[in-house]
Amino acid sequence: MNIIEINQLTKYYGKHRGIENVSFSVEEGEIFGFIGPNGAGKSTTIRTLLSLIYPTSGTATIFGKDCIKHGDEIRKEIGYLPSEVFYYENMKVIDVLKYSASFYENVDMSRIESLSKAMDLDLNKKIEDLSYGNKKKVGIVQGLLHEPKLIILDEPTSGLDPLMQQKFFDLILAENKKGATVLFSSHILTEVQKLCSRVAIIKEGQIIKVENINDMRNSSYKKIIVESQEDSIEKLFGFEGITNLTKTAEGVNFLFKGDINTIIEVLHKVKLQNILIEEPTLEEIFMHYYQKEA
Repeated sequence: MNIIEINQLTKYYGKHRGIENVSFSVEEGEIFGFIGPNGAGKSTTIRTLLSLIYPTSGTATIFGKDCIKHGDEIRKEIGYLPSEVFYYENMKVIDVLKYSASFYENVDMSRIESLSKAMDLDLNKKIEDLSYGNKKKVGIVQGLLHEPKLIILDEPTSGLDPLMQQKFFDLILAENKKGATVLFSSHILTEVQKLCSRVAIIKEGQIIKVENINDMRNSSYKKIIVESQEDSIEKLFGFEGITNLTKTAEGVNFLFKGDINTIIEVLHKVKLQNILIEEPTLEEIFMHYYQKEA
């Protein structure tokens, strides 16, 4: 069963592009990554899903219900953490969280306390006394306090130090094990790699790839680093199958997909100082998709 279904979703702000013909689905119980640089259209997609803004065209459903027609009903089962969080400065953290809990049925105070303890959040401090990272912790607890069936995270770790990031990841994994589905939007590839099983890659408002992360990592692409002082060595590697070629002081770096013997034949003509063949990182594969589309 798909918890989220997006079909040809388009949003324009006047003449300016938000997103165009975005389509993907998120399966029940999955942690799904939504990746792309800032300005690619991730937040616009999420805000449309939450019916905070209305689409120009296309459709989106959550739990099988239209996001616009049934927005109020759907949001009761969603935990949302926006990229930026804002609160009344004079309120205490505990008052903010109790107020948030009042919008849902049967929120146990012990749930707020356990989440706050996990994130090392002081419930008695005023919002105005919190750092940006601690305000983000308030948003995390706020988004999870009602045990939502769907958790939507938009650049969730900004402002968190590495220790808090790991605690946050542990929280999300624990909620997922209990049955929550997660849509995780980020431009930080290492975060997506830690948590997600599949990803949608968005560029300039359009989806360019929906891919299983293991398939991305285990594709036949190889990262090859050649160290040689021969002049114009990069000209030897201008054939099909080579992408992301970069000239360095030591030689050349590139990604290669194809028969490795083709590379060996070329290297046989070169006086080498060193060579390294390894699996590319997720970030390098991501940039490959971007450059390929460009």
